[in-house]
Formats: sequence, C-alpha cells, structure tokens
Amino acid sequence: MQHSCPEYNCPVDTTLNMIGGKYKALILWHLTDSTLRFGELRRLIPQATPKMLTQQLRELEDSDLVIRTVYPVVPPKVEYSLTDLGRSIKPILMTMYAWGADYLKNNGVEACCSMKVKTD
Repeated sequence: MQHSCPEYNCPVDTTLNMIGGKYKALILWHLTDSTLRFGELRRLIPQATPKMLTQQLRELEDSDLVIRTVYPVVPPKVEYSLTDLGRSIKPILMTMYAWGADYLKNNGVEACCSMKVKTD
C-alpha cells in the first residue's frame, strides 16, 4: 500500500528515535520519580560507560525529554530530571516493562535488571 504523504512521519519511528538507544529507556525510567546526579545514574546503570551515559543524556536533552541543571558551586553539581514531555513517557515505559516481564516469565526467564516496578 502506497501513501501520498509529502514526508515520511511515522509515530512509532518518532517515538523509537526519541527513546530508543542503548540506555535511554533506563535513564528515563530512573528519572520518572527522581532528580538524579550523574554518579547516581552511573550506579543505577553500571553497564553504561561514562561516555555512553553522557551521550545518551545529551540526546535525551536534545529531544527535550531531560533537563540538565548545573549549579555554580565547587565542585560542580549537575542534576538531571524529566521535562513535562519526559514525564509523559512514563505510561509507555510501564507498558514496555509489563510486556517484557510477561514475555520473560512465559519463557521461563527471571527478570533481572535495574528497572523495578515502582509502587506509587
């Protein structure tokens, strides 16, 4: 089936371009209810190298999902939090978590990662 759109703008591709990436979903997940410093994110996502974590955070900033706040103190203090747009992704992350957990369970695999379901 051919579409007559002047440009290709797929909603699923758009979402995946914004939150797809090695650690973006994990970063967003950990920031859903918290403001965290870089070191805290490193501890929560130990498999991410500092370079990769920095890259993913910058891309999330560029997508207006994450805010980076720098405090003018010595040593420098930097915190990361979600924008309103970033907070709006929480239901999608929760659904992805539930789907993945069910998939793993149905295949006899125990979920083991830094993402834990948060009870509000």
